[in-house]
This record gives sequence, structure tokens and C-alpha cells, in this order.
Amino acid sequence: MTESDMVHEHIDTIDALMAHYVAGSLPKPARVLVESHLEMKPDNRGLVADLERLAGEALESTPASPISDRDAKLAAIFGSKAPAASKLPSRPQGALFPRALRNLIGFEADDVPWRKRLPGFKEYATDIDGCEVSLMWIRPGRALPAHTHAGMELILILDGAFRDERGLFGPGDISVADASVDHRPVAEMDRPCIAFAVSDGPIKLTGSFRQIIGDLIG
Repeated sequence: MTESDMVHEHIDTIDALMAHYVAGSLPKPARVLVESHLEMKPDNRGLVADLERLAGEALESTPASPISDRDAKLAAIFGSKAPAASKLPSRPQGALFPRALRNLIGFEADDVPWRKRLPGFKEYATDIDGCEVSLMWIRPGRALPAHTHAGMELILILDGAFRDERGLFGPGDISVADASVDHRPVAEMDRPCIAFAVSDGPIKLTGSFRQIIGDLIG
């Protein structure tokens, strides 16, 4: 796996993630994760709109510089078609995956080619744009081994929920983790936790040897 841009962006909060999304500096899988989050929680588009407005104001305050072949470029701009009005896509009836995620991976939740990784833990993983992209299915009550991260890890909860040392993450929530985060996610008891993860570095298991063995065998 090649190193992605997320390594260099030092994304450690949701606000920072949204700022890089607006700036267009995220690799494709991370951008799709944010778009999926905004589809699941459209109220959060307010933050993105505010950031876009601030970026526009900053651009307007930038000193003007001469443009070569100005008249030809203006003619090309005014002669082009207006962009289609954008609107928030809606998920088809009964669909679990947001539209952006389905377009990225090419299938819906019922068609995921899961591979069993551990008892009570299934995964579908691939590499896209220098990132490891994975879908995860975690049995209710199942704990994943405690770990930290060599790079960045973004997790979007699609269904169910998990809890770790930072709190509860439910549908539409994003977990942002890096080397400063040492956590042991545990799926809530009411239903399986299904999540979409994007990372740009390996994990490092932490905790006691006894706990690691216990979590590995489930």
C-alpha cells in the first residue's frame, strides 16, 4: 500500500476532516466516507457550507494577479453550460449503504463478499488510492483487540454502534483515530455493528497479552 495524503494532513478532529474535504485534499476513499456521512446526517452539511463560505471569502480577499489571454478565457467561461444544480442524494428504499459508498465499492450490504477474520468479526478489504478500504461486520457485544495506529483511521458507522474509551459511535458518526488514540471498540449488544473504514497505515496491538489473546479468540 502506498502512502496517502492523509498521513501528511494531521487530521485529528471532525472539523479538520471537514475542512480538508472542502479544500479537496482528501484521497478518494476518505472523500467518499465524508460524503456518506453527510448523506446519513444531512444536518451536518451546515458546517461544510460555512467552511465553503469562509473559503470563498478568503479567495475574494486574495490580491488579484494578471490573467494571460483574458478575453479568450472569459469567452470560454461564459460560453460553457451552467453546472447542474446539486442536491443531496437519497438512499433507495431499504438500502443500507449511502449512495457514495455504493458507487465506490459497487455493491449493496446484502452482496458484500465477507471474509471471516476472527470469531464474530467479518471484513471486506481492498486498496483504493493508496488507502486500505474496508467494510466491517462485528457481532453484538464483540470486542476488537485494543490497538493504536501508525497512520490515520477513519470509521463511519453504517448500522449498529460501537463504544470505546471516547464514547458511543452510532449510525452516521465518524471515528477519527491516529497514533494518539489507543482504543478497544466493543459492538453494542442490540445488533451487529457494520462500518466503513479508511486507513493509511497498519494498526499496532496494545494491552496485556492475556487481553489480546482473549479478544482474538472472541
